[in-house]
Formats: sequence, C-alpha cells, structure tokens
Amino acid sequence: MTKNFEIARISSVHRDQYSILGNYGEVFAEITGKLLYEAQNLIDKPLVGDKVEVEYFNNNELAIIHQIKKRTTILKRKTAGKKIDYQGIAANIDYAFIVQALETDFNLNRLERYLVMINEAHIVPIIILSKKDLLTKEQQDAILEELENRVKDYQIVLFSNKNGENLDQIRKLLKKDKTYCLLGSSGVGKSTLLNNLLGAEIFATKEIREKDGKGKHATTKRQMIKLKNGALIIDTPGMRELGNIDIKEGLNITYDEVTTFAKDCLFNNCTHTHEKKCGVLAAVENKKLSQKRYDNYIKLRKEATYHSMSYLDKRRKDKNFGKMIKRVLKNTVKNHRR
Repeated sequence: MTKNFEIARISSVHRDQYSILGNYGEVFAEITGKLLYEAQNLIDKPLVGDKVEVEYFNNNELAIIHQIKKRTTILKRKTAGKKIDYQGIAANIDYAFIVQALETDFNLNRLERYLVMINEAHIVPIIILSKKDLLTKEQQDAILEELENRVKDYQIVLFSNKNGENLDQIRKLLKKDKTYCLLGSSGVGKSTLLNNLLGAEIFATKEIREKDGKGKHATTKRQMIKLKNGALIIDTPGMRELGNIDIKEGLNITYDEVTTFAKDCLFNNCTHTHEKKCGVLAAVENKKLSQKRYDNYIKLRKEATYHSMSYLDKRRKDKNFGKMIKRVLKNTVKNHRR
C-alpha cells in the first residue's frame, strides 16, 4: 500500500457515487479514472462493505478511491430484467439476515433461493421473521414446523418491530467488528428493524399497500452503518427479482440431502429428472425428500444453468468484440503512418 493511502470501507453506493467509513467518519468519495476504466462489469466497481485504499483531500472531507482490497466474501445475483450479468450486492459480509414477514411475505421457495445465494458466497445465513405480533401461537408453530420440514440447521428468530418482542435476541447476534447484511422484499420491516437497533428514527419506512399486501421501497440504496457495539450492518433495497448464476456449490450446500441421495444414482451424470434408478427420484417417491423441496431445487438448477450459459456466451461475444476493436485500431494506426 502506498504511504499516503489509508484503508476505509465503502459505506454507501448510489450509482457512481460513494461514501466511505474510515478514520475521519463518513466521507464522500470518488473512484479514479483508472479504476473506472479497468472495471469490465458492475461487480468490478466498489461495493458496499468493500475495503479500499483511499487518499484524503480538502481537510479530510473528500477521498479518492485508488484500489479495492481483496474481498473475503461477495454477495451477488443476476442483474434484474433480461440482461445476463452479475450484480454485486455487498462485500466482506460475515452473516446475512434473510428477512420475511410472517403475515404477508412468508415464502419458502424464495427463502431457499436466498439460502442458495448466501451459501454460494460462504456467508452464514440467519432467518428472521418479522410481524410476529400479527399471528397466533398456533399459526407461528405451524410456520416453524413447515420450516423444519424444508430448511434445517439454520438459526431462526421470530420477532416484532411493533412490540419489540425478541429484538433482544437479534441484538445478541450482532458482534463487534462483524459485518451483517439485511436481505428481503420491500415492506418486511428491514428499515424499521434498523431504527429499532439504532434506537432512533434514522431510516425512512413505508407501509405496505393495502390492495395487494406488497411493500413499497423505503431503502433506495445499499448502505452500511456502525452500531454502538461496533457491529456493522448493511441495509439493502427490497429485491423483486432474485436470479442466480453459477450456484453449483450454493445448491449443494442448501440441498445437501439431494447430494446424499444422488450417491445412489446409477449414472454419474444423472439429472434427477427422468432417469431410471435415480436415488433422488427414489427419495421423493419414498417421501424422504419433499416434493416441494425437490421441485424448487430442479427449478433453481435449470434457471442457474440457463443464466450461466447465457453469461458465458455474453463474455465470449464481449471478448470477440474487444479483439475486433483492437484490430481496427491497429489497422487505423498503420494506415495513418503510411
């Protein structure tokens, strides 16, 4: 590291505008032209949580970001819409809170989708379910039983932002110098939870729409804050789309029982969809593997395979386009010299 550079962390990103958290508090920052030029895609640019080498100016009120330090973990997904590329969510995360609302947002298929993305990044997932106050004890027990049948061995906390029930359990999970990330749809209470943890109404909150029960975006950018106990927590905008690319390891970790049953397959390249003597299909038939969990596994695997092939095809086209530009420039220089 150059002598004049200091280490800071990216605390917020909004398009190409950055804030960093370092020795002088939170400071506005810009990236160098070199760093911008060398970024081949969105994931090469600074992400919230990144550790970066910076140089301060104007009495430490402005900083220039010179380099991104090697990331320990990176949480990423497919970009929204038809474009096939990676979108970085945050970097250097230790724990990821998956937030769902018990009354309106609870969805096991989507929960497994989050788990695959988080496990692929080798981040520890924690499931926290908000709006506990809106369900009876019997309804809560039914959801917990459903969770036990679909996703095992994960820490689960049911809590209420309204009456504060079990918020202390979440506070106890937040350790000094560890980085946490809040993931979930709009309207599930992420920003309200942050306000409760901070003890102040700092983040804007919005009510869900009455006509369809869906949330409205309160958080519009990814941002990292430091709690009084020294824990760092990243809030993210609600995600309407959660596509994945290249998630083989995440699938194997999340659906580890599928990997176990696959050892009984007759063929090494078994797709677990139609083959005879398939250990996975046999497990479904014998009810050792739930039909819903199997269906979601197959859906996620097919989707990820499609996106991965499309991404590789895109990269090949980009590479060929780059070579063509170099040839054109080279020929232009030659012709000019003549």
